[in-house]
Amino acid sequence: MTSHVGRLYALAVALVVFFLTWATVAARPWTTRSATRTDPRTAALAAREQRLRHESIVVARIVRHRWAVYRIQLRRRQQQIAAVNRANAAAARQAQVAASAAPAAAAAAPSVHVVSLPPLTITRTS
Repeated sequence: MTSHVGRLYALAVALVVFFLTWATVAARPWTTRSATRTDPRTAALAAREQRLRHESIVVARIVRHRWAVYRIQLRRRQQQIAAVNRANAAAARQAQVAASAAPAAAAAAPSVHVVSLPPLTITRTS
């Protein structure tokens, strides 16, 4: 084989055969699906996935229940706050009415007392 064209064709065929063999080996056509399912790691992984799915459902149910309880307690607390605010507003109105009804009584009684002291005596000079 002294011709260059023959050598190039041989090289091209060798490369094609090499890559086809590589692709065949990489695809692993001799393994079956049942061989991967009998792997204990795969079975353990599937069991763990099922446990996690179940736990996530349980946790979601607990969270929904806690949010429902929280919303009910929040509504009650807001009603209590509103009742206290209404009572405070009513008390403030009553105090305002009482203050406006008796201004003369407040003016008659002085709230300041004046105290008279004896004169200051100095016993020492500098």
